[in-house]
This record gives sequence, C-alpha cells and structure tokens, in this order.
Amino acid sequence: MRNPFAGQRMTKADVVAGVPGAIGGVPDGMAAGLLAGVSPVHGLYASLAGRFFGGIGTSTRLMVITTTSASALAAGSVLTEVAPEQRSAAMVVLTLLAGIAMLVAGALRLGRYTRFVSHSVMTGFLLGVAANIVFGQLPVLVGAPSEGSVAALKALHVITHPRQIHWPSALVGALAVVLLLVVARTRFRTVASLAGLIVPAAVVIGLGWDQVATVSDAGEIPRGFPVPQMPELSLLSPSLIAGALAVTVIVLVQGAGVAESSPNPDGFRAKTDRDFRAQGIGNVFSALFRGMPVGGSLGQTAINVTSGARTRWAAMWSGLWILVILVLLSGVVGRVPMPTLAAILIVAAVGSMNIDQIVAIWSSGNISRVALGVTFVATLVLPVTSAVGVGVGVSLLMQMNQEAMDLRVVRLRVQGEYLVESPAPKRLTDNEIVILDVYGSLFYAGARTLQSQLPDPTGATNCVVILRLRGRTTASSTFLHIVADYARRLDAVGGRLYLSGVAPQIRSVWTDELLESQGIKIEFFPASSTVGESTLSAYADAEIRVDERRS
Repeated sequence: MRNPFAGQRMTKADVVAGVPGAIGGVPDGMAAGLLAGVSPVHGLYASLAGRFFGGIGTSTRLMVITTTSASALAAGSVLTEVAPEQRSAAMVVLTLLAGIAMLVAGALRLGRYTRFVSHSVMTGFLLGVAANIVFGQLPVLVGAPSEGSVAALKALHVITHPRQIHWPSALVGALAVVLLLVVARTRFRTVASLAGLIVPAAVVIGLGWDQVATVSDAGEIPRGFPVPQMPELSLLSPSLIAGALAVTVIVLVQGAGVAESSPNPDGFRAKTDRDFRAQGIGNVFSALFRGMPVGGSLGQTAINVTSGARTRWAAMWSGLWILVILVLLSGVVGRVPMPTLAAILIVAAVGSMNIDQIVAIWSSGNISRVALGVTFVATLVLPVTSAVGVGVGVSLLMQMNQEAMDLRVVRLRVQGEYLVESPAPKRLTDNEIVILDVYGSLFYAGARTLQSQLPDPTGATNCVVILRLRGRTTASSTFLHIVADYARRLDAVGGRLYLSGVAPQIRSVWTDELLESQGIKIEFFPASSTVGESTLSAYADAEIRVDERRS
C-alpha cells in the first residue's frame, strides 16, 4: 500500500502559499464569529487551530480546515437559547463535542454514509444557508436594529423601516461590498477580503465615525500568544450534545464535498474517514484555544490551491501566519468595523449561489425539485440544526423512493444454454414455469414494489416460479415476509416457489426448521461460481415436477 505521507516534505512554495490563506483567514474567521453570534475572536482562534492541527492529518492534503459559514450558522442556532453571558463558553463546549463526534465518526468508518445525503438536498441546504446569511447580516451591514424570529423577517424589518438605518454604517458596508467585488476581479483577488477591511476601517478612523460598531465592541481581542485552556464542561447539556451532532453532520458532508473538488496532486486517493478524524482533531484543538467549529472550507481550499500549495504544510503555515498576525496586530484587528465583516459574509454567500447547478437540479425531475425546495424552505424557516434533520430525512425518503421506482422484474426464458430476457407476465397459467430476475434494491419499499410485480397465481394450477437471487447476500425482513407470502399463494394452487443463486448468508437465515414451523414450502438452489448454473438446475428440476404432477 502506498504511504499517504510520501512526498510531503515542506517546501518554500508551501510557506509562501500560506500567506494569502492567512490574510483571507483573518477576516473570514472574524466574520464567522459574527455570524455565530459570538465574539469574532472565537473565529480567529478557530482559523488558527483548525488550519494547523487539522492540517496535520488530512488525507485530502490541500484541504484547509477552518471556519465555514454553514457550521457557524448551525453553531449560532444551537446557542440561541443560551444566556448571552454564557454563550462564548458554551460555543467552546459545543466545538469540543463536535470534535469528539467527528473523531468517533472517523473511528467507526462512517464516511461511506455521506453518500446518502443527496446532491439536491445538500444544494438546497447550502442555498438556504447563503440566503440566511444575506438576510441575517443585512441589519449589521446598515447598522440598523432588527426584529423577527428568522433571518428573512429581520431583513424585512430593516427594509420596511429605512429611518432606523445608520447611514455612516451603511456607507461603510457599501464601500466594503464594492471593494470586495472590484478587487476580486483583479490579479489581487487573494487580498480582496483584506482590502475590504483596511480601506473602510481607515475611512471610519479618518472621519471620526465613532458610532460605527467595531470588532472590539463585540469583545476585547486578547493580546499576545493564545494559551490553551479546558472548556467549561459544567455547561454540558442535552441541547448542546444534539447541536454538536447536527454541526458534525454539516461539517463532515461539506468536508466530503471539498475532498471531491480538490483531489490530491499526486493522485493519492483521499480517505474520507481520515479526513473525518482530521476535522475532529481540528475541532478539539479549536475548543482548547477557545475557538468555534471548523471544517473543510471549499473557498479557503481553493485559495490554497491557486496560491501554489504543494503539500499539507501550506494549510498549516497559513495557521501559523494567522498566529503571527494575532500576536503583532491584535489592536488593529479590534478596530475593524462590523459592517465590513457583514459585507464579507454577504458577498461570499451570494458568490456561493451556483445558479447553473440549481437549474441543472431543477431540470432533472420532480424528486430532485422536491428535495431542493423542501430543504431550502426548511433552512429558511427552521433552526439550522432542525433543517439538517429535515434534509437527512428527505435524503433517506428519496433513496427509498428511488429504489422502489427503479426496481424492475423481467422474465428469463431458457434458450439452449442461455437465458434470454423478456417482459414478466402479469398472471400465471396452468403448468407454467416462469424464471424471474430482479433489478434494483429489495430493501423496504423495493421489496413492496417487487410484491406488486410478481405474477398473480390465482386460478392457475401446477405452476412454478423461479426467483433468481444471484449476487444478493442480505435480505430485509420485509423481503422475507413477501417471499414467504408468495410461496404460500403458489402452494395453495399446487405450485411451488424456487429460489436460485441463493447465497449462504440468506440460506443460513431461512433454515428448514424455520420454514417448516411456518408452513412455508420453498426449494433452494445455492449459487455457484458459474453464472446461471443454479437457475438452469432449478429449471430442470421444475420441468420434472410439472411433468410428474401433470400426469
């Protein structure tokens, strides 16, 4: 097996590539803290710890583990019922719990389950998150008070009460938006966020607009080297545990998406479970440094790649550069106007709305439309943690519905040494032998769909149905119930059900003693290494049975 750490020596290119990431990470981190409803310093410390400690163990080597809008919004929604004076400490505990949950998910190899969250559901969720960011940050952008239980209502309150807008704050926010959009279209796009901070801050200081809210108003920025400390575990509660699990789902699914979009340059295949553990480590250390939840960031990973990163050291160096900025410039960070952070969030949220992707999903069918729409609406009107549950539920329902819809039963006719497909009959006739093959899942709804497609034996006599189970090693209780019921119906008209290609795992469940105790008569033909052999053997035996009973 190839060593995943091979060729991972630190290079000068990695050290340099870490600089743009750090420059962008400072405003992004502060904005994430604002989005979560806590001091921006939590986002700064999270950006530092997530990048460095999480980057040590990533399987997707160029992935940057840092604050993300979705995790920040989810964390903020978990803390809405926490008293304001305890919110910062609760955020740290939430981050620790999420980190532990991610480590457990990696240890249990749960990475394979991320595929059950459909693309439509994840797109709807992220679209809803982006909309919530825009709506929720509008009051901060214009310095206006807001009312409403959800972000959309808060934005509506601002729009319908223009006299409450603080126009100096609105001008600062608008200037930041313009700078972010303009600089992003130049070759200096990697420092667009920095420009969006520095210039508006200079305007506020130069004009003496003291009423414009700054980062220091939300909490003092500690000076010097951040010292690790244990979270206040006395704040542990069932709501925090449930919220941490919701944050974990969001972070891990997003991280899997980052891994898909940023494959390793040397072709080494990323391991989802290892990325789970790396994000878990990043969150544990983020909590120790009083940070907030972190995860794989698509935007910051893209900056890392375009900046010339070659190994995992680039992400780690961006964390070290953030530490340098914190130690040397903490006073400057505190004077950043809050409307500029809101501008960064709004521009990033609007930029994340991929219209082409939404159109493609919308045109792919009713199921995808329903999943996209339901998840989007749920994210707008429900807490993010509840919306995640709705999204996962929609994914599972879609999965089962698709399995049921995709299930198809065909008839196999014996022509010499071959089995030739033809449409399955609706009804059986006297002395008929029918071989059936099934395409699709036989779990849950799929098994019920099979029940509706099996030929009706009513009115027929001395008929045999051979159900081919080649390649199926497990069977749900629903499937076993349906097969047993069909076997009884055939037996009632003098027929018999044969099962061919039966795997040992299935036969060990359906023992002769069990079948006899329930009055079920089934003939089994175990699978062999030769495809079709057991089915042809079953057909030959069925011919003998039908001929004997006919005479």
